[in-house]
Amino acid sequence: MFCLSLTLLVAALLNLSHAQNETKIESTVQFLFPNYCCTALTLSPVSMRVTYPGQSAYEASLGSYFDGKSRLTPNCIVQPKAAEEVSITVKVLTAASLLKPCQFAVRSGGHTPIPGSNNVDDGVTIDLLYMNSTTYDTGTKIASISPAARWGSVYQTLEPLGRMVAGGRGSTVGVGGFLLGGGISHYAARVGLSCDNVVNFQVVLADGRIVNSNKNKSADLFTALKGGSSNFGIVTRYDMETFQNENLWGGIVTYPASTADQHFKALVNFGLNPKRDPSAALIVFQGYSTASPTDVVRAAFDYTKPVPRPDAYKEFFAVANNISDTTKVQPMSAVAAEFGSDTTKRVQFRTLSFKIDLATLQETARLYKIMITELQAKASGQWRVSCLHQVWSTRYTANSMYKGGNVLGMERYTENFIMYQSYLSWSEAKDDELFINQGLALTDGIQKFASSKGTAVDYLYLNYADKDQDPLSAYGADKVKFMRTVARKYDPSGIYQNLLPGGFKIPNV
Repeated sequence: MFCLSLTLLVAALLNLSHAQNETKIESTVQFLFPNYCCTALTLSPVSMRVTYPGQSAYEASLGSYFDGKSRLTPNCIVQPKAAEEVSITVKVLTAASLLKPCQFAVRSGGHTPIPGSNNVDDGVTIDLLYMNSTTYDTGTKIASISPAARWGSVYQTLEPLGRMVAGGRGSTVGVGGFLLGGGISHYAARVGLSCDNVVNFQVVLADGRIVNSNKNKSADLFTALKGGSSNFGIVTRYDMETFQNENLWGGIVTYPASTADQHFKALVNFGLNPKRDPSAALIVFQGYSTASPTDVVRAAFDYTKPVPRPDAYKEFFAVANNISDTTKVQPMSAVAAEFGSDTTKRVQFRTLSFKIDLATLQETARLYKIMITELQAKASGQWRVSCLHQVWSTRYTANSMYKGGNVLGMERYTENFIMYQSYLSWSEAKDDELFINQGLALTDGIQKFASSKGTAVDYLYLNYADKDQDPLSAYGADKVKFMRTVARKYDPSGIYQNLLPGGFKIPNV
């Protein structure tokens, strides 16, 4: 009522018709209240959660983004501490938007390196910073995880209790965006994708209602949230299945760049093996860093049982002359810490998928070398490149429908394939165009080759996608149609489509 009263008061003062003078209303409101949307929040019950430029909470929030490019300058940041405060915030912004659109962004962990996806210029950022707890119910064996928790803290909470979840592989990755994008864990071949291990979402809808969505209640929303990103509401709690915890054998082994072809051959056999050990997870990546300017190949081994040097990796172990080896039996929290990321660089992710094919893998290496040579000649400051090759297994979604389904469209695929990610980070803002264009040229080149060879796969993993890519359409036309229907049902006014300027939107909603 407080925000509605503000709306009616301003309209009365202006003596204008909403229908006939919308543009005049908006410009006059902007003149009278230059920070109108933030003013509405400051006049509401969440006033104590609102912070402005120059205040320590505001500056700390911006400084903690994973990607330096994403440190935009919202007019204010609101940091709710509970679902009820998220609900109030959404109601205020929706009501205030009757006079002037209040654009907003939602941040969980802030790990997506796309400016506008989790922050906003000239608007309001809802930073879920304080909603970061993890609790465990011994009766149901369910872990309830808040959206801004980092996976490192989740593991540290659950490990002493003897439990584990299928979460992110890096300790600094936030829970919210990761799960809404699908989520791949080291345990995926054993228990499925991370999103399919969610048994209930607590969601704030566009009208401010707080609902639970699961297999039995709002089941269509439950399915859409698993891969559909932030198009349906703000998730304020994820209830996840847990399983018995035990240590992993894992770590990163670094080799000379000359071993790339050996690793690719081993990766092909690993990915095509129909009897592959479901406890064996692996990423092969090429890497270069100005901090240690040597072109290398790394194999990240993660065997989800405490078995040193398991036979599942024997072809990789046959590659000689490694430079370093961090593998050992250790808890998941330690494995995730090795994949943790700092927050001091500018970052670009891009992704594509292709069949498990040696020639296509070799082409990724050829184009990678061209890019490294170009960056060595033109880039300044500190920078790093990692190009990841990992097997996407049909096992990841084998039991998805039983668990309520998702919108990823993986039932289209009967064979494993390679999911590729280019990960570029650099220190100098003046090099933004250089790195962004080089990343684009790399993935475009691989896509062109894969298409010509008939090895391209029409799937884009949302959590690795760049702003010009369209992962939702890549799920398939039937999934897009389903997401449209769900969005219109739970958000008929299009709040999450129209007031959130960033993120991946459902086409034609």
